[in-house]
Amino acid sequence: MSNVEVLAPRDVPLGGPRSMTVRRTLPQRTRTTIGAWCFADHYGPDDVRETGGMRVAPHPHTGLQTASWLFSGEIEHRDSLGSHAFVRPGELNLMTGGHGISHSEVSTARTTVLHGVQLWVALPDEHRDAERDFQHHVPTPVHVGGAEIRVFLGTLAGTTSPVRTFTPLLGAELTLAPRATATLALDPAFEHGLLVDRGHVRMAGAPLRPAELGHLATGHDTLTLVNDSDDTARAVLLGGAPFEEEIVMWWNFIGRSHQDIVRAREEWERASDRFGAVDGYDGKRLPAPALPHATLTPRANPRRH
Repeated sequence: MSNVEVLAPRDVPLGGPRSMTVRRTLPQRTRTTIGAWCFADHYGPDDVRETGGMRVAPHPHTGLQTASWLFSGEIEHRDSLGSHAFVRPGELNLMTGGHGISHSEVSTARTTVLHGVQLWVALPDEHRDAERDFQHHVPTPVHVGGAEIRVFLGTLAGTTSPVRTFTPLLGAELTLAPRATATLALDPAFEHGLLVDRGHVRMAGAPLRPAELGHLATGHDTLTLVNDSDDTARAVLLGGAPFEEEIVMWWNFIGRSHQDIVRAREEWERASDRFGAVDGYDGKRLPAPALPHATLTPRANPRRH
């Protein structure tokens, strides 16, 4: 019996009539977080002539960090900290939303095919009001067995990212040569997730198809990955110490109670200084959707046995 829990994606449209569809594997009813990773959208490859690409107007965040990672294409990022940067393949942009930030994301005119992942990290309660921040890092590839690895957060395969996080985390892109095997040393205090982008990959013996997310609980000091295909496979490995706190996630906010979300929404709608302003975006900012009639309740992962 495999130790890997396989999480299937669901399709979520972003935007209007020419919306870009993403495949979402976190959060799910059965799993809210992997480490402090609390959100995973996987998109593309999208021909922007057909989809219109990405055009996300200024919108707010609280209580989290956003990690942007591309396989192809280019996205222009602007935020209320004053950052103006580009997300490019193999380069990490990590934005801290803490008490409040706003940003826009637009695929550039140079983009023909847009393909990547958008990831969120929940901030622990003691840091959820952290100051706005933006970090950029270009990891150097390293090789283990038949795998090429780019470590954008944390430590893996003898390399460590300098990017600061608020909980122990791991994030890395892995490409596996055809029919290759790679065994990686893990921190046994971490749980891990493997999001497959392309190819058919076995994670600790469990077969994963593209867009599926495999979850491996704590207590493992190695992980063997096998590419079962005759083509190069690619995946994103996420990890972290189990996040024991209950969180409330709604729209672009993370809080600890319904009232946290209500307050954040009200402050965004009245253009509070809490979120600042995004300069240089040509268009209006996103309005917040209506709150549900029910009370938003905190969620956590099922208790471990």
